[in-house]
Amino acid sequence: MDTAAILELIKETAEEVINPRFRALERADVEAKTSPDDLVTIADREAENLLSSALRRIHPDALVIGEEAVFANPELRRKLPGAEHAFVIDPIDGTRNFVEGRREHGVMLAETRSGVTTRGWIWQPRTGRGYVAEKGAGLRLNDEPITPERHDRSPLGASSKTHVQGFTGGGELSPVVRSLFACAFDYPRVLHGELDFIHYTKVMPWDHLAGSLMVVENGGVSRTMNGADYTAASEANGLLVARDPEIWETAHRCLDGLFS
Repeated sequence: MDTAAILELIKETAEEVINPRFRALERADVEAKTSPDDLVTIADREAENLLSSALRRIHPDALVIGEEAVFANPELRRKLPGAEHAFVIDPIDGTRNFVEGRREHGVMLAETRSGVTTRGWIWQPRTGRGYVAEKGAGLRLNDEPITPERHDRSPLGASSKTHVQGFTGGGELSPVVRSLFACAFDYPRVLHGELDFIHYTKVMPWDHLAGSLMVVENGGVSRTMNGADYTAASEANGLLVARDPEIWETAHRCLDGLFS
């Protein structure tokens, strides 16, 4: 299935089961998983089922896994690094934002071959922005190239951790700001140059495979805090994404001690 067709499949899925429930969820449509902030909705489950079924029909030999399937069966994640061909689905990234009626949510999909991310998609249903990356072929937004903005400032980053927000690394960084709690929006902030880096504590593949490929194809880096390139096999606690290698090194030097 070609890259554009998969983006259309994602858009159709969002239009069918996600958009109709935006700001229209009933209490019974939302459940907590591991904590009160870790939410799943009926739209997450239906979107994952639709995408999984379509991808399995088209690619019957591929491993197709999604965030909700892995929550139900954690063994599925362990199959990903060794899979010859796989698709990884985040049916609604930023579910809490979706539940709270905020536009910062999206659908993310990544394709891997023998553990290497080869294609990635991010669709933002409320903005109409579709980001697509192919390994070695660059990055497109709505079929147009992205030119990051450049700013005359110290590197500006984001974090979901309150103790990091405002951190300046002894003056080497601009004060770290709050993440949007949706990788489908945080990664594009780096792609467009609004942010120079983002730090994450969790490295789940459905959250980071697509966005990491996009950052790398746009000249940036995505590495765990131990310095290894982020891949489908990454399990290290901590991920740092930056728009170029020099900024990664600066941010890593400043942030490393905060999470050790």
